[in-house]
Amino acid sequence: MVKGPGLYTEIGKKARDLLYKDYQTDHKFTLTTYSATGVAITSSGTKKGDLFVADINTQLKNKNITTDIKVDTSSNLFTTITVDEPAPGLKAIFSFKIPEQRSGKVEVQYLHDYAAVNSSIGLTVNPSVNFSGVIGTNVASLGTDLSFDTKTGDFTKCNAGVSFSTVDLVAALTLNNKGDSLHASYYHIVNPLTAVGAEVNHSFSSNENTITVGAQHALDPLTTLKARVNNAGKASTLVQHEWRPKSFFTISGEVDTKAIEKSAKVGLALAFKP
Repeated sequence: MVKGPGLYTEIGKKARDLLYKDYQTDHKFTLTTYSATGVAITSSGTKKGDLFVADINTQLKNKNITTDIKVDTSSNLFTTITVDEPAPGLKAIFSFKIPEQRSGKVEVQYLHDYAAVNSSIGLTVNPSVNFSGVIGTNVASLGTDLSFDTKTGDFTKCNAGVSFSTVDLVAALTLNNKGDSLHASYYHIVNPLTAVGAEVNHSFSSNENTITVGAQHALDPLTTLKARVNNAGKASTLVQHEWRPKSFFTISGEVDTKAIEKSAKVGLALAFKP
C-alpha cells in the first residue's frame, strides 16, 4: 500500500474505479504519439449519438514542470501547468480556460506521511475557495472537503469522509451534499484474479437508496472482465484487452433488466500508444 493517507479524492476510489471506470455507451478513439523531443500529443474523438466531439492535448515535460494544452471542437483552449515537488511533498497547479475569463485557478497539494492537503482558489475578484484535508495513515484516515463562495458568503460544498484499508480490503463512508446524503462503499480482493465492490447511497431528503454491486476478474494477464448491477435494474458488463503495451480495446454494454424490450446500449473505446 502507498505511504500516507492520500488526498480526499482517494477516499472510496477503489470501489468507484471497479464500479464505474471504463464503462461507457459512446464510441471513443484515442491516439497518443511522441515526438523526438519528448512531447506527447494525444488526439481523441467521441461519438455520442449523432454528436461527435474531439480534442487534441499536447503535453510537454521539462524537469519537474509539466504543461498540458488541450483544444476541443468548440475552440476552447485548456492550459494546465503543474510544478511537481518544488519542495518535498508539494505540488502546485495553475490552470485556465480561454475564452472564459473567470476560469483561472491556482491549486496547491501537499502530501505527508500522516496528512494530505489540497487547496485551490479562483483567480477572480470574488473567487471560489476550495479546501480538502485528510489526516491519518494508509490504514485509517479522516477527511473533509469544503468549497466557499466569497461572493455570496456561502459554503457551496461541505463533505466529510472516513476510510479504512488493509492489504485486500478498502471500506469508506462519506457524508455529502451538506449532510443530505450518506455514501458507503466497499472493495475487496477475493484472490489475485478477482475483486468485488459495492456502494450504497442514501438520500435523507428523498429517503431513497441507490445500491450498486460489481466485480472484476482477470481472464488472463491482458484481459479483464467487469460487471455491475444496481437496484434500478440497470446491468452493465465490460471486457478490456491490452492488445499491446499501454494500448487498450474496451467494449461495454448496458441493459435495463426491467425493460428488456428496450435496445441495449453498447460502447466501444480504443486507446493506442505506440
